[in-house]
Amino acid sequence: MTPGNSATRLTVAVTGATGEIGRPFIRQLERTPGVGSIRAMARWPFDPGEHGWTRAEFTRGDVTSRDDVNNLVAGADVVVHLAFLILGSRNATRTTNLAGSRNVFEAAAVAGCRRIVYTSSIAAYGFHPDHPPRVTEETPPAGTEHFYYSAQKAELEAALRAAVQGTGTQTYVFRPPFVGGPDAHALMLIQPHVQMASALPAWSPLGWLPRTAHVLPDFGVPLQIVHVEDVAAALCTAVTGAGRAGVYNLAAPGQLTMSDVAAALGWRAVRLPRSAISTAAAIHRRLPWAPSMSDWIQTLPVPIIMSTDKAERELGWRATHDAHTTLRQTVASARATGLRGLG
Repeated sequence: MTPGNSATRLTVAVTGATGEIGRPFIRQLERTPGVGSIRAMARWPFDPGEHGWTRAEFTRGDVTSRDDVNNLVAGADVVVHLAFLILGSRNATRTTNLAGSRNVFEAAAVAGCRRIVYTSSIAAYGFHPDHPPRVTEETPPAGTEHFYYSAQKAELEAALRAAVQGTGTQTYVFRPPFVGGPDAHALMLIQPHVQMASALPAWSPLGWLPRTAHVLPDFGVPLQIVHVEDVAAALCTAVTGAGRAGVYNLAAPGQLTMSDVAAALGWRAVRLPRSAISTAAAIHRRLPWAPSMSDWIQTLPVPIIMSTDKAERELGWRATHDAHTTLRQTVASARATGLRGLG
């Protein structure tokens, strides 16, 4: 282990390094003062040069393999855990998200790593109607049991606390909302809305809605988004030990609605009552395509708007892209890369 003094150049190990957050994070990490060796692990072959990496050493491995994880974190000062599946069913995601993350947390703590940096999610708070108008980090991560992604994020924050208990390992946990910007996949999460729109003509009295994938239902629920480069910047501050260890919300200034998303896509939006959401989820669950998406639909009635005051105060973090700019860049990038269904 490298001695802990100000002249130390940190050895940083990163899981999920080739994901939408991992790629820009590694690029920023390579330019971060005080960072020396960077070990980047992912499951699939990857050419670092294609994504602008100049110093990171890529290694192929899987977080579900304790041997792979032990090899990655051995001698590391900081472990950054980004490997996580967002879309999929409860069962399909459980191995990577729960067993794999526990492997990383436990291995890093046993290895005596100085810091663990973990990207959790706004979903860790759970989608509960008694949330305050602006959620702070003091709100406990209760999760929502029927929504696998939310339940897993809350469970893993508890697992991280348990893994480092009694050790000297610091933890930084970030809770971003939808992550957008170039090469980010936030628009994949509108799939439930698109699929819902295609199912709505079968209902009564909502059968007047056109049967087209270029319509988004808007239930009047505000959304937050954050630019992927701003998430990467926050991670870099944590790697270097800026501010105090702890939990931090991340979000771009401003809020969005599904009408904003539809406008950015050049689509139509149709306002519907929130009371229709539970019916939509029930119908969606019976449809043959992606039944797990009904879990995402059921989160729609409950807005979660986070305060980012703590990150700004403690870490000196500032979002450099507002919500509408981030949305525009997300749409432009998705279209440029041929994301299916965007027209």
